[in-house]
Amino acid sequence: MYLKLSTGILSVVAFAAPLLLQAQTATSKAKAANPATKVKVEKLPVQVPPPPTPVDPVLLTVGGDAVTKAEFENIYRKNNPKDATDDRKALEEYLELFINFKLKVKAAKEAGKDTSKAFLTELKGYRRQLAQPYLSDKDVNEKLIEEAYERMKKDVRASHILIKLDADPLPKDTLTAYKKAISIRERLLKGENFADLARQLSDDPSGAQNGGDLGYFTSMMMVYPFETAAYTTPVGQISMPVRTRFGYHILKVNDVRETQGQIKAAHIMVRIPENAPDSVIATARKKIDEIYAKVKAGEDFGALAMNFSDDRTTGKNGGQLPWFGTGKMVPEFEAAAFSLKENNQVSEPFRSPYGFHIVKRLDRKGLQPFDELKSEIKQKVSKDSRSSISRNAVIARVKAENNFTEDPKTLDELLAKIDTAYLSGKWSADKAKGMNKKLFSIGAEVTTQEQFASYLADNQSKQPKEAVLEAIVRKAYDGFRNDKVIAYEDARLEEKYIDFRLLMQEYRDGILLFEITDENVWSKAIRDSAGLKAFHEQNLAKYMWPERADAAVFTCKDAKIASKARKMVSKREKKNYKTDDILKEINKDSQLNLQVEEGLFVKGDNEWVDKQTWTKGFSADIVAPDGAVKFVEYKRVLEPQPKALSEARGLITADYQNYLEQEWIKELRKKYAVDVNREVLQSIR
Repeated sequence: MYLKLSTGILSVVAFAAPLLLQAQTATSKAKAANPATKVKVEKLPVQVPPPPTPVDPVLLTVGGDAVTKAEFENIYRKNNPKDATDDRKALEEYLELFINFKLKVKAAKEAGKDTSKAFLTELKGYRRQLAQPYLSDKDVNEKLIEEAYERMKKDVRASHILIKLDADPLPKDTLTAYKKAISIRERLLKGENFADLARQLSDDPSGAQNGGDLGYFTSMMMVYPFETAAYTTPVGQISMPVRTRFGYHILKVNDVRETQGQIKAAHIMVRIPENAPDSVIATARKKIDEIYAKVKAGEDFGALAMNFSDDRTTGKNGGQLPWFGTGKMVPEFEAAAFSLKENNQVSEPFRSPYGFHIVKRLDRKGLQPFDELKSEIKQKVSKDSRSSISRNAVIARVKAENNFTEDPKTLDELLAKIDTAYLSGKWSADKAKGMNKKLFSIGAEVTTQEQFASYLADNQSKQPKEAVLEAIVRKAYDGFRNDKVIAYEDARLEEKYIDFRLLMQEYRDGILLFEITDENVWSKAIRDSAGLKAFHEQNLAKYMWPERADAAVFTCKDAKIASKARKMVSKREKKNYKTDDILKEINKDSQLNLQVEEGLFVKGDNEWVDKQTWTKGFSADIVAPDGAVKFVEYKRVLEPQPKALSEARGLITADYQNYLEQEWIKELRKKYAVDVNREVLQSIR
């Protein structure tokens, strides 16, 4: 949107993208994080693996496939009240449904549907989503979410000076940038003006215009390290250099205030082109003043916005903008909107970089409660740079649990084999052939130099001219190693967590159930036109029309129109009048003179048809309070009769599908033996 605030290269737009599916995991609720404290993940204690899972008894077998007590209980408890196991009848009934479910899954496996490419691809996608909660640290995530919410209670205004640093710098380049940042900080501490130094020395292009002043912002609007520095540096103080992916920043916190909340507003804008001459600005000013005079005179704000605003996107909606809060609009617009004290209050004309505006306040609200915002914040955190904190916590834990070791010397040996061809995307892994020394190991898995070389060759791309070979390769190694650690944990989720294993079993069986049922029931019922027709003919008594009236309800503007309409209707047969002929004649002067609703009606379809005795002819006139007159023409009354297939296809198809499913289950029960361990079933409490 044209009004969105630009704060240089620091701005981060977080898009919430909720997962389609999430696994449920047991968690303990973390205490609220102090908004002035950065969430740190340092040395994590080694987490003791869960004790061995007790032997899970087999509850039943279906066609030789075993189903454990835990699998059945997991699904049963999800679909029934907590105390449902006390009702043995309900338990037995659900067991029968579960057996039918497993019979269909067995048929799907026997048909090879669990080995198809489509099935494996779909299941892999679901597993990727379901695994996410297990591959992040829930306690860390909770603290990050709570910290973000606490910070949302405050708006911070800060200035910064950026010392830019490449994404993959060598240690010497990092040191050079850091020393430069320290020297600038020392000059500031000695009293030099922050804005002046920002204009002279900052690598943020916006610094030349704003002197480094980023205005007010709140949590989730800046990259996480920068945000943390802004929320932890006292007002008026200069921070130590802060490292982000852009380089080093020196911050000065200018102010901290309570959050303004959010505002709903409408505006009218008269645009001023960039570098417009004074004459154009004067004309724009005159136009906004004229519009403002109309507003003050009581003319409708929305109509004025539609007719005169140069913001056509909002103008067509009466100038209305979406809800916005701190940092979402340019400062001039934000200040004018939030200065309005009451709903429907209108600002005087003011200027922004885009032109002149008039703002009307429509509504305002404070920060929503944590419970209402938690889901949204969670999604933002998952997309924000701080998500790496949770991932790093998992990596550290998995390393500690699985005896991770690495040898930096072997990486140095491999580095010697990688030349500048890598920067052009043309390096060959053959140069590292036979290099089988261990780079790192986790558990019993060892990763060698040659394996990493193959990864580099497969994932290389042309790099910028200024790229540093060693730095790029070392960064690739860090990512490769961390991905391997996560993959190690990912591959063992079913083994480590019974709830994940059962959840995956549910999704696996669910996909198979859909495929096999669609083939044998849903799509089959639609394709099998002959079978559907035969089913309908065998069950005609189920699909009957009740007594129906072939009638027309005439709604006339007044008694005069009703009289004219009634005369024409009474001459239908003699004059061969159709309803359209009557409408055309009576509505010549106005389309509101006469409306007609006609068709076959059953009791309950139309109150006016129901009010009269169903005999051929006309009802008496019914006069409404507004003077309108209704009368009903009864053309004929139809006795109860079977519905044609075309008249009830949806209902008949649904019943046919149920019939096909019942017959299919009978076949499956004959084909596959089912054996229930009654002793195990009785143990379910």
